[in-house]
Amino acid sequence: MRSFEQLFTLARARHGDASAIEARLPQPKSADALAAIPDDRYLAGLSRFVFRVGLSWTLIEQKWDGFETAFEGFDILRWCRMSDDDVDRLLKDSRIIRHGAKIKAVGENAIMLHNLAKAHGSVGTAIAGWPADDFIGLVTYLKQHGSRLGGNTGTYFLRYMGRDGFILTDDVTAALVREGVIDKPATSKKSLDAVQAAFSAWHAESGRPLAHISRVLALGVGS
Repeated sequence: MRSFEQLFTLARARHGDASAIEARLPQPKSADALAAIPDDRYLAGLSRFVFRVGLSWTLIEQKWDGFETAFEGFDILRWCRMSDDDVDRLLKDSRIIRHGAKIKAVGENAIMLHNLAKAHGSVGTAIAGWPADDFIGLVTYLKQHGSRLGGNTGTYFLRYMGRDGFILTDDVTAALVREGVIDKPATSKKSLDAVQAAFSAWHAESGRPLAHISRVLALGVGS
């Protein structure tokens, strides 16, 4: 596979000089900044992306104040105790997207995040402290222990919150196939381990955050 410098050159060939590329790179938060985010904001962030699936981001943003009110600020302990009455009430609340399975996912994800907080002191501490060379492990944890976090939902949530990582979009996947890292979209443990190993190698070579590498791969293929 190419070096990161060569990948950056491919991106420049499609999108202009280095400054144009740098301006499009995500800026992850520091571990301290991630740890300082209150637990309820992590549940709110997860819920944004769960409800977003199949809908436009603009619609979710337009209705988000209503979500915050209906879900009482997304307090994790409150929603660990989600009841059938809560679900019935929320299904009648026009301030939110009235989707039963997604509403229930708020309670299920509250339990998952509460368990992380109990084990590590806070959700932010757990997410900040997860090793960069096991980012796939963090994504897998969210999928296995959370609700409706398949596909790229978990990775988009992590990027939104500021956690460094990569997102296996169609363009990133195409670049990884081109580089011989995988031969088709990564779904098996073997292929996901290969993706992690490639990103770890580019990170060690360049010193760049995983999010930079992810975006440069994408820019070398698409828009």
